[in-house]
Amino acid sequence: MTLNMNMKMVMASIALALFGQQSYAQDYMNAKEVTVLKGIAVEGVDTAGVHQDPTCPEVLLETTMGNIRIALYNDTPLHRDNFLKWVKCGYYNGCIFHRVIKNFMVQAGDPATRKVDPLKKEVFDTAYAVPAEIRYPKYYHKRGQLCAAREGDEENPKFASAPCDFYITWGRNFSRRQIEYLIEKEAREEKTYVLPNKQVIDGYVKYGGVPHLDGGYTVFGEVLEGMDVVDKIQNVATDKGNNDRPLEDIIILKASVVR
Repeated sequence: MTLNMNMKMVMASIALALFGQQSYAQDYMNAKEVTVLKGIAVEGVDTAGVHQDPTCPEVLLETTMGNIRIALYNDTPLHRDNFLKWVKCGYYNGCIFHRVIKNFMVQAGDPATRKVDPLKKEVFDTAYAVPAEIRYPKYYHKRGQLCAAREGDEENPKFASAPCDFYITWGRNFSRRQIEYLIEKEAREEKTYVLPNKQVIDGYVKYGGVPHLDGGYTVFGEVLEGMDVVDKIQNVATDKGNNDRPLEDIIILKASVVR
């Protein structure tokens, strides 16, 4: 999506104000609002940090490389309920992690990649999209977030999510100087959806992650246990010419609701 000239001027002014000196302006340091550079508006609230809501449903993914326990956020109810539906009907049993990119993310849920007996292969309705529930900056793409994959911006300007594909973030580690430089660079090149506030930047310095996806994809849960498994998955050898598919299948043997 190409920004108009007025937006470009605003963007340039913001980038200059934020990154032209060694530190942010104090009003930006304390801001709760989110500056939207492109796409749809997102919710302007403080970041939540590590999630601690004891009422969130939890799902266990038992994979051929180990177990991953995930919490689903209650304030992304469409994605929460959609994910639980697929877990309860057994859809994810037999799905592989079909796209893995080191220092970025691991992705699963593609119906074309389910490893099941062809004679017992169920037919699932995947011909729909889930409306975006982008709660940025409360939820952002720090390491270990559960996020919804989707079609690209041009064909999907409202950022609706794919029905069953999901990814878990890994991303990079950043120093404060590195994350500030990256944000300025991507804003200048029109490659970012939003400019983050101080809390989000602090989160990326602490946890690492994938900041350029913020504001454009729905984050609807996080890994509670099993980041060592995610790390093992994101380090496997892949076929770059086959959409980054692992050379050896990593299978979700069973997905179950555990709380």
